[in-house]
Amino acid sequence: MTIFFTSDTHFGHKAILDLCERPFDTVDDMDTGLIEAWNATVSRGDTVYHLGDFCFRSGKAPDQYLRRLNGEIHLLVGNHDQETIPAHANLFASVSFIKEIRVERQKIVLCHYPMREWPGAFNGAWHLFGHVHGGYVDAPWGHSMDVGVDAVGYRPIAFQEIKEVMAGRTNPFVGSRREVRPKLWEKMGPGSDV
Repeated sequence: MTIFFTSDTHFGHKAILDLCERPFDTVDDMDTGLIEAWNATVSRGDTVYHLGDFCFRSGKAPDQYLRRLNGEIHLLVGNHDQETIPAHANLFASVSFIKEIRVERQKIVLCHYPMREWPGAFNGAWHLFGHVHGGYVDAPWGHSMDVGVDAVGYRPIAFQEIKEVMAGRTNPFVGSRREVRPKLWEKMGPGSDV
């Protein structure tokens, strides 16, 4: 069993083609392309954490996409999941707004939205997010990463691939609390509560 992460598929969302300059001619081409790439990557026994915006403004119900996708799918709710949650939440293995998991002893904080700091960041926890459609690819995000389809090649990305990316990054939080806190105390003065 392999663990995968993805976000912002926006199945059925015609406007996303232009908004994100996706390389598909029509929304049907996009849906087919995303499903084919998903199933070429993910096997039936794998686990996928989808970090939000599963489908949006689609003429099809979310279950029509879910039935075609491999893997056990856990949904982290995004800002465009209002069509998905009310009638289809029960089709996902779980539904959360934020979730902390461990894979191979690595703590990972999952949320649709990018955070500048997250639980365990000072101790090496990773943060995976979506929402920004590849907009922060070149930003210095340390141990956080956009796993949305627009950022990682229109397919789910495996834990091992993320592990390789993270191995080449430094944790910007290591040591910074010791460096920042005394400076704050100096500015705030005695009796301040930082």
